[in-house]
Amino acid sequence: MPVLKNIAKLYTCRDEGSQKDIFPIEKAALVWNDGIIRWTGKENELPDEFSHEEFMDAEGGIVVPGFVDCHTHLAFGGWRSEEFEMRLKGKSYLQIAKEGGGILSTVKATREATEDELLNKSLLFLERMKRFGVTCIECKSGYGLTVQDELKQLHVYRRLKEISECTIKTTFLGAHTFPPEYTTNRRGYIDLIINDMLPQVAKENLADFCDVFVEESAFTPAEAREILEAGKKFGLIPKLHADQITASGGAELAAETGAISADHLEQVSETGIQRMAEAGVIAVSLPIASLYTQQPFLDCRQLIEAGVPVAVATDFNPGSAPSYDIHLAMLLGCNHGRLTPDECLKAVTIYAAKAIGADKELGSLESGKKADFLVLDVPDVSFWIYHHNGADFRYIFLKGEQIHP
Repeated sequence: MPVLKNIAKLYTCRDEGSQKDIFPIEKAALVWNDGIIRWTGKENELPDEFSHEEFMDAEGGIVVPGFVDCHTHLAFGGWRSEEFEMRLKGKSYLQIAKEGGGILSTVKATREATEDELLNKSLLFLERMKRFGVTCIECKSGYGLTVQDELKQLHVYRRLKEISECTIKTTFLGAHTFPPEYTTNRRGYIDLIINDMLPQVAKENLADFCDVFVEESAFTPAEAREILEAGKKFGLIPKLHADQITASGGAELAAETGAISADHLEQVSETGIQRMAEAGVIAVSLPIASLYTQQPFLDCRQLIEAGVPVAVATDFNPGSAPSYDIHLAMLLGCNHGRLTPDECLKAVTIYAAKAIGADKELGSLESGKKADFLVLDVPDVSFWIYHHNGADFRYIFLKGEQIHP
C-alpha cells in the first residue's frame, strides 16, 4: 500500500464550499491501494496502519487531482489549418461555416476516414493529453452526421475505453449541424436523429450524454429541445453547446431540459445565468475556442457571483480549438475569464468531473476515489498557472500507477 510523503500542499478540491475553496492540506501524505485512494491528511497524523508501508518522496512538491477535460471532439478526420489564416484575414466563424468550411469540412474528412484511422489518431492525442495531466476526458461525436458515421466515431470511443487507462465519457452530438444532404430538409435530419441515430446509440450503449449545438448556423432552441427530450427517453443526459457566437437562449434551454452542463456561453444572457443557477447546471468555459476564433471570452466571474459552478475545458477540435493543452485553457481562464488560480483548479477537477457525471469517482483527492493525482515541482497552484510552463510534473499517477516520468 504506497504512501506519498513530504507533500508541501495537497489540494483536495472537494465538492464543498464555493468555487475558490480547494481545501489544501499542508505537510500532507496520501495513501492508495489497488488504484483507489485510502487516506489523505497531514503527514504527522498518518494512521499507524500505514506507517510501515513503502513510501515515495514528493520532495516538497504540491499534489493536485488529475485533470478532467470535460469537453473535447477527440475523433476527427483531417485538420483545418487554412481556416486559421482565413480568420487572421478577417473572416468570421459564421462566414467560414456559410461558405462550406467549419464543421462540414471536418464532416467530409471524417466520413472518408476508417474507424481504425480515427482510433490511431485519437490514441496519439490521448497519450499526449495524459502528459498534460489529463486523466479523464469527455469525447463527442458530431463529425459523421449519418447513422453509419456517427456510430463509427462512437465505436472509436468504445474501443478507447477498452485500451486506455483514462476514464472516458462519451457524448452523442449528431445535432452538431445540418449535413449538406439535408440543407433544405431540416425536418428530415431531425427525424433521422430521433428515429434512427438515437435508438441505435442506445441499443449499443454508446453514449452517456446527448448534446446539441444551438446557434444561428446550427439548431434552433425549439429543434434542440425536441432532440434533447428524445435523448432523455433513451437514457441520455442533456448537454448543450450554448450561446457561443450569438445569444440564442441556450442557457435557458439547458436549465429547462435539466442539462448537466451548458458549454461555451460567451454570449449568455443574465436571464440564462439566473436560470442555470436555479437549475444547478454546470457552466463549461472553453477559452481556447475564443482565442482561435477571436471572439469575446466568457466572463466567468459573472457566473460565479450568480452561484453557477464553472468548469474549464479545451474544446479540442480541428477548427475552433486545435489544442489539447489544458494548461493553456487554465491560463486563459484566469487572464481572460477572470478566474483566480484556486477557482481555476476547481474548474478542471471536481467541477469538470461534475459536468460529465464523474464526480463520485474522481475529480478530488478523497478516500474511495480513483488514485488519479499529479505531483508538481512548484510552491503552489498560483505560481504554476502564472509561470505557464507545463513541464513541472514530478510524477503523474493514473489509477494508482505511475505513468510519468
